[in-house]
Formats: sequence, C-alpha cells, structure tokens
Amino acid sequence: MTMFDRRFLEHFDWWLFLSVLLLMAIGFVNLNSGSAATGYPFQWKQLQWYIAGTVLMLSLVVFFDYRLLIVYSVHIYLIMVFMLILVVFIGKTVGGSQRWLSLGFMNIQPSELAKLATVIVLSSYFYHDDRPQYGLMDLWRPVLLMLVPIFLIYHQPDLGTALFLVLIFASLVYMARLQWTSFLLLLGSAIAAFPLVWEFLKPYQRNRIINFFSPERDPLGAGYHISQSKIAIGSGQILGKGYMKGSQAHLNFLPEVHTDFAFSVWAEEWGWVGAVILLGIFFLMLYRGFLIASQSRERFGAFLAFGVTAMLFWQVVINIGMVMGLMPVVGIPLPLVSYGGSSVFITLIGIGLLLNVKSRRFMFQKGTRTR
Repeated sequence: MTMFDRRFLEHFDWWLFLSVLLLMAIGFVNLNSGSAATGYPFQWKQLQWYIAGTVLMLSLVVFFDYRLLIVYSVHIYLIMVFMLILVVFIGKTVGGSQRWLSLGFMNIQPSELAKLATVIVLSSYFYHDDRPQYGLMDLWRPVLLMLVPIFLIYHQPDLGTALFLVLIFASLVYMARLQWTSFLLLLGSAIAAFPLVWEFLKPYQRNRIINFFSPERDPLGAGYHISQSKIAIGSGQILGKGYMKGSQAHLNFLPEVHTDFAFSVWAEEWGWVGAVILLGIFFLMLYRGFLIASQSRERFGAFLAFGVTAMLFWQVVINIGMVMGLMPVVGIPLPLVSYGGSSVFITLIGIGLLLNVKSRRFMFQKGTRTR
C-alpha cells in the first residue's frame, strides 16, 4: 500500500461512516414494521437502494476528486433545471402532485436532486466570489440562480421543498458571512411580504399552516395526521410498546408510516429511549459533517461540506418537528430512515462528498485556505 493510500485511509471519517450504517439499519428495521402495517414490502426495495447508494458513496470517496465539481457546477445546474422542466411536461402525478420522472425500472424525484445540486452550485459560486462579507446587493446573482428551481418546484406543487431550497441558500449565505444589517433588512422584508405570499398559497397549503397553529379545529380532517402522529409518539412513553406492536401504525390510524411519519412509528415502538438513540446518531452524523467543514483547508471543500451538512440538518429538524406538531406538514423525508430511492441516493451521495472532503484534506498544506 502506497503512502497516498495510507494517508487516504487515515483521514477517512469512520465515525461518520458508522452513523450512516446505523441509520440505514434503523431505517430497514423501522420499514419492516411499517411494511407489516401497509402490506407492501417497502423494506426490501429500500435495502436495494441502501446497497447501491453505499457502493456509489464509497466509489465517490475513492475514485472522485470533489474539486472537479467546481468545473462542472454549471452543467449540474443546467441538468437540474432541465429535469425540473421535464417534470412540468411529462412528470408522473402521484397524490395530486406532479413531482416524479419515470425511468421504467424506478421513479426519480428531481426536486430531491435539486437539494444537492443547489449546494454544489452555490458552493462553487461562493468559492469564486471570495469576499470577507456580503451585502444584499452582492447576492443578486445567486438569488437569480435559485429563483428558477424554486419556481419550478413550487409549480409541481411542492411548497415544502421550495422553501427547503431557501433554507439551504440561507445556510450558505450565513457561511459566506452576510452583514448583520443586511440580515435584519432581509428578515424584515420576509415578514412584511408574508401577507402577499399567503395570497399565492393553494387552499390545502393554507390549511396546513392554520392546522399547525390549531390542529384541534379539524381533528378528523386536515388536523388528523398530525394528531395521530402526536398520539403515536406520546403513547410510546419511556421504553415503547415493543417492535411490531405499535397500534397507531398497525391499526392504520397513522398515515404514511413509511415516509413522512417514519419517526412516529419508531418512537411508538421504541419509546423515549429509542427516540433519543436515533437523535443521538443523527447528532453524531451532523457533528462530523460540521467538523469536516470547519477543518477543510480549502474554500470550496468548506462550503461543500457545510452545505451538505446543512441540507441534512434541515431535513432532520423539519421532519421531526413536523411529526411532533412543532412545524407544518410539508413532506420532507427523514434522511436514510424514510422510504424513497431518490432521497436515499441523494443523502448517500452527499455523505460521500463529506467523506471525500475529509479524506483529501491531507492534500493541502496545513494552515492554508486555498482557493
């Protein structure tokens, strides 16, 4: 084994890799229970995606230099926009939303790909546009870049993912250091614009927001899902009801047990202890991600690692906040735990990029932050 190989393995983040393996194990176990409730074997299809995604993740680490993404960021952006436009014309409609492209053997969700593509494109932009601080007028180019995919995703309609891209943008702007006066102006503008935004929301989107503040107003209608989720989480108590014994899921009170409400199934069956363990694994994954970003010795790697970790962080916060009634229901999956091939692949590719940044850290001189 060469010196390069030894150093490469020495810098591999085994703790991050372990957290990913644990999350996939929990996801499989949880889906096995959820599948018993729905009668469809989701867990076996998910296992195939786990294996394929893990192979792709490790291949990215070994054979791909993440800095090539700087060269191809424009191509990635154009492919993302092209796929989102295809959804408008030939997208597959499921549950009233036109979000999927059919490849015959599987459906892909371009809005999931847009999350990671947004991180790559913005990381490349901030890598090239190196400033000590940014004002609002300095951000007009990246804002225009983001308005296109946000509009196309909102049109599907998928308000949750559209707002999620806004959060990714805000996270990377924070990393780039936005002037505090500009931040206050931006926050004030967002609050002032809310009445205008409200007028553009569809009726079901308004109902989700209203029921977030008052789910008891329609407990058998729009507020049913979140009420049943809170019952499931609360009924798990300290140690849970036991594996495959969650009544809310297995008696079909809890909807979407394999996707949006996967955490509710886990908390009901494994209780507070199981929920804390799962959150602890997520914390380990996010901690290692932010650590990789802070320790990166070159600017693009720092932005890329921070952006990927922020993408995972917001998914965890929104999904768990959603099922606990702390946020409106917006359909954001829980990374590696919720069912879905597109989500699994994008998450594992993102983790692969994190491991890539960490494993190639030794290639840069200590104490430098090269462009």
